[in-house]
Amino acid sequence: MPNTKKSDLRRARSGMLNLCPTSTGSATAIVEIYPELKGKLNGLAIRVPLLNASLTDCVFEVEKPTTVEEVNAALKAATESGPLKGILGYETKPLVSTDYTNDTRSSIVDALSTQVIDGTMVKIYAWYDNEAGYSKRMAELCNIVAAKYIRGEEPDFKYE
Repeated sequence: MPNTKKSDLRRARSGMLNLCPTSTGSATAIVEIYPELKGKLNGLAIRVPLLNASLTDCVFEVEKPTTVEEVNAALKAATESGPLKGILGYETKPLVSTDYTNDTRSSIVDALSTQVIDGTMVKIYAWYDNEAGYSKRMAELCNIVAAKYIRGEEPDFKYE
């Protein structure tokens, strides 16, 4: 099945047979939420002939030297309490893409793949099922808005 996207010749090739590097709107979306990251973040996507689940390869430069253990501990803690509980996942099993199909968490850290290079360059892999995770977040947003209307409040739609 050929892809007919003419502005990106790589994506015009068969998506069923090829890994295709292409652009992504993820970095742009993150900067919309966190404007202080403008100019400090970018991203690429690789279209892969899979049914659904995808993998994000994130590389960060941190100010203070750290270790794989410290990074993983912080990510694991974020999944267990606070605003990311149920949204961010953490996995230590050697899973593959099909294991994440229909997972409603927005992102699942692959703890086995975390790397720290020269103390300050951190690399993590995070799995996601875009459709399931996005749908779950939209349903949650609808519930929040509906609850406010039921209480007679106007939703302010400000990101907190």
